[in-house]
Order: sequence, then C-alpha cells, then structure tokens
Amino acid sequence: MAQNIVPVQIIQPQLIESRILTIRGTQVMIDSDLAELYGIPTKRMNEQVKRNIERFPEHFRFQLTAIERDEVVAICDHLKDLKFSPFGTYCFTEQGVAMLSAVLHTPAAVRVSIQIIEAFVEMRHTLAANTQIIRRLETIEHHQLSLAAHQEATDDRLAEVFRRLDESQAPPAQGIFFDNQVYDAYQFVAQLVRKAKKRIVLIDNYVDDTVLTLLDKRNKGVKATIYTKQISKRLQLDIARHNAQYAPVEVMTFTKAHDRFLLIDNAVYQIGASVKDLGKRWCSFTLMRDFTANELISKIS
Repeated sequence: MAQNIVPVQIIQPQLIESRILTIRGTQVMIDSDLAELYGIPTKRMNEQVKRNIERFPEHFRFQLTAIERDEVVAICDHLKDLKFSPFGTYCFTEQGVAMLSAVLHTPAAVRVSIQIIEAFVEMRHTLAANTQIIRRLETIEHHQLSLAAHQEATDDRLAEVFRRLDESQAPPAQGIFFDNQVYDAYQFVAQLVRKAKKRIVLIDNYVDDTVLTLLDKRNKGVKATIYTKQISKRLQLDIARHNAQYAPVEVMTFTKAHDRFLLIDNAVYQIGASVKDLGKRWCSFTLMRDFTANELISKIS
C-alpha cells in the first residue's frame, strides 16, 4: 500500500492526534499511520516488531479483528485501502509506541515517538476534561429530571384539585323544579349540555325551536340527536333553517316513549316534563345510575 512520507521536522500535533483512535477502550494508533509518521513502509516496521516480538505483549500491540478493521475504515477515510489489504492490521498502544523507538534504532524514530507519546498524553488530558464536563452535564440532567418529576407530581395534585372542584360544581343527580323555576330548569339542562363530550340524545315527544337553541350550547364536535313523536311542518322548517346556520341537530320520529330522557354521553337522565316546558310546573329529574345510554339506544329501532 502506497504511503505519504511525512518529514519528521514538520509533523504537527494535530496530525498525530487525528490518528489516535479508541479501540477496545484503549487509545491506539494503526500500524500504517505510525509507519507514515516514521517515514518507513508499514511492512518494514512490522518486520522489525516481529524480530523483537517479545518486547510487544498484547497490551503494547494487538491485531484488529475483521469487524474492528471495517469499523475503522468506516470512520477513517484515509484508511480505506486497509479493507482490501491481504495483511493483518495491527494497533499500537502508547507503551507500544515507546517500544518502537527502541527497535527501529534511528534518532528520527526516537524524535517521532516522543511527539506521538506527547500527543497521547495531551489526548488523555482532553478526555479527562471532557469526562468532567460530561459528569457535570449528567448532574444537571439529573437535577432537571428531579425537577420534572416534582413538576409532574405537582401537576397531578392540581389535576386532582380541579377534578374535585368540577365534582363540587356538577349538577345534582336528582331534584325537583317547582312552579315558575323556568330559568333554574333551563340552567340545569344547559349545564348538562355543556358537559357532553361526544353525544347528546333527547327522547321527548314534544319539542320546538327552543330545544334546538338549547342544544346549540353543546361543545364543538358533540353530536346531537332528538327522538320525538311527530315532526310537524313547522318544526321541520325550524330544523332546516337551524341546520343551515348552526351545527346540525338530527331529528327523527319515535313513538314508543312515554317518559322523557336526556342522554349525556353514556349517562341517562329521566325528566318528568318536556324540555321546552321545564320549570313551568312541578317536575323532577333523576340520574339513572343503573342504566346506560348505550343500553337505552340499543332499544330504539
């Protein structure tokens, strides 16, 4: 493999440091990079090492596996020729570099080895500094995670407070409206309508345009359906005009109901009077806890 010979006197620390890699958790240099810095062929350098192999134990010099070599080639463009080399690729640790100066037997080799070892030392200092920074960052991250956990716990407690406040403001499960409590009855039903998240179903034999107006208080995306005994021409006209301007209310005929029911999502309220007449005379409302809207709707055919 052809190599670029680098004169000893112009070797820059940055060049040496760029050739230092971390393999198997140890800082090393590839044999071809070392030979280039020494200004000799890689083959000759490794021959000298083999002649003095007893001076190069495993922690001074080791051979890369095929997988390790491919990883090195992938991150070091200047080593791409190693992928097709028929020879093994060796790495030298800092101790191995120090020993090289002894077996190469040239003053130039000694000077280059000193420069390389100094680069190893500088790299260690850099890594140590970076390690301190990383530890500080980990400490900051730990504090941030602790703060996040504390904030999450606080959010959960606040959510519980708001949930209980909502429960305290929820409409009563049952009660009675007396003569002329029209506004109270209207407010009660309007509050139920606003609490719906998915659907509102009214089963009431007598409805008019005021019921359509009341259902307009529902949230966006909540479907509204009315089942009533008869759809007069006037009501049909009111429905058409309403649906042309506001979120549509579906109205269908249903003749099997005697009582009135208001379904809010899956809750069922039984109401003693038509919604349009609530509060004009005595009437009651009751939340049917043992019966769901799904069960009631399944009976409608």
